[in-house]
Amino acid sequence: MADIVLTTLNAKYIHAAFGLRYLMANLGELHHRACLLEFDINQRPVDVLEMILAHEPRIVGIGVYIWNVAQATQLVSDLKRVRPDVIVVLGGPEVSYETDEQEICRVADYVITGEADLAFGELCAKLLAGEKPLMKVIGAGLPEFARSAVALPYHLYSEQDAANRVIYVEASRGCPFKCEFCLSSLDVPVRNVPLDAFLPAMQGLLDRGVTQFKFVDRTFNLNVTIGKAILGFFLERMRPGLFLHFEMIPDRLPEPLRDLIRQFPAGALQFEVGIQTFNDDIATLISRRQDNEKVAENLRWLRDETGVHVHADLIAGLPGEDLESFGQGFDRLVEMRPQEIQVGILKRLRGTPIVRHDETWGMVYSPTPPYEVLRTRLIDFETMQKVRRFSRYWDLVANSGNFVDTTPRVWAEGSAFAGFWRWSDWIHVRAGRTHGIALNRLAELLFEYLTRELGQDRTEVAETMWRDWQRGGRRERPEFLKELVGPAPRGPRLEHPASPARQARHLGTV
Repeated sequence: MADIVLTTLNAKYIHAAFGLRYLMANLGELHHRACLLEFDINQRPVDVLEMILAHEPRIVGIGVYIWNVAQATQLVSDLKRVRPDVIVVLGGPEVSYETDEQEICRVADYVITGEADLAFGELCAKLLAGEKPLMKVIGAGLPEFARSAVALPYHLYSEQDAANRVIYVEASRGCPFKCEFCLSSLDVPVRNVPLDAFLPAMQGLLDRGVTQFKFVDRTFNLNVTIGKAILGFFLERMRPGLFLHFEMIPDRLPEPLRDLIRQFPAGALQFEVGIQTFNDDIATLISRRQDNEKVAENLRWLRDETGVHVHADLIAGLPGEDLESFGQGFDRLVEMRPQEIQVGILKRLRGTPIVRHDETWGMVYSPTPPYEVLRTRLIDFETMQKVRRFSRYWDLVANSGNFVDTTPRVWAEGSAFAGFWRWSDWIHVRAGRTHGIALNRLAELLFEYLTRELGQDRTEVAETMWRDWQRGGRRERPEFLKELVGPAPRGPRLEHPASPARQARHLGTV
């Protein structure tokens, strides 16, 4: 039994609800009257409702995000039909803007916009005391970490979480930049968690066996002093299996940070680098500041002199950018050799000022999550669909680490974008899908394309592909390669415990 149930539907089971843990940690005297229930979007909302109501709550707080708003809307609607007396409180980025346009906000009792760490507990205290706030939509003030007003939530990760889930952490909130497509541009100023509280919390997680940390800070390397302290902390405690993910500003990598980064073993660090566009005119149009020459220098340094796994992001469909410009940016990024390139489709996130370009650039977005752009004045719908397929096939072939040496054969000496675009069109015709393609089948289709369509030597392609196959820890030859390559050499399988499997495949040490 619990008076307060905090819940959400995660995108996957392995994801942990970081925001809910913050709310739970800051309930104060109400903590013992609350429980946290996590579900995922693959569960039926009606079954989720049954499990929530089994706790006989008086208040249900629900985290609403772009990936779960459809399921959460059904959950809230059914809850209010079955138990209209239960008070529903919503929070999260999806309901922090444009609340008057959303069905889920209409049927809920209260909506807290912004960072609800403290506001949720304050609202619950009033509701349980019989007070009824006058306003349905409650704007939360920005909590101050520096004053230790916000309790950190890391003790609320369970042993099961530590063993089976992604452990999210943050050393700061906010972003100093104003990129118009991003919700973080609305979250100012940047606020840092005091290191004297943060680092002991990280030590507590390490002591409990956590080995993979995903920092959600938008600008991890903005404050060099803090970045050095955190990298140094983990470097001193480096051990097999420790893996750290950071989002970094791509054109800011001063020498003090470089000195620490180069000391980490290969595969222990992953940097998510938001490039988004290399077109300076488009960057100016969407209020993005970026020194592209510095970006290129930093990415080449990371690849040439460190063991960092680089995950770089580009966005297709930005206002004012045509396919040719995007392709040129893609080729430029390929030359910098990040292990992964995430081709994202522009989304119109609620509250972001990207909408100011709609009329000028003919921006048409889907009205349903994830609100991706359908067409622009410069890229029609059919072409945008091809970009979506390109993104998915790139993820399957290049990003996966299954075809590290084989992938460049798709474009040989020419444009990587143009070459992979042709492959994307070809495999879509042959496979008729972008999901559910078995790895063996994907490899066979890739072999067919390289040898039949591009006329590359069968033996050379087979040998390259067989090396890739083995770098993923596979010993059995696919049927289509057996006549062209010999069996795998005997001996123990190579392992690299410092990296998750996908990253380790890029190292060739799974």
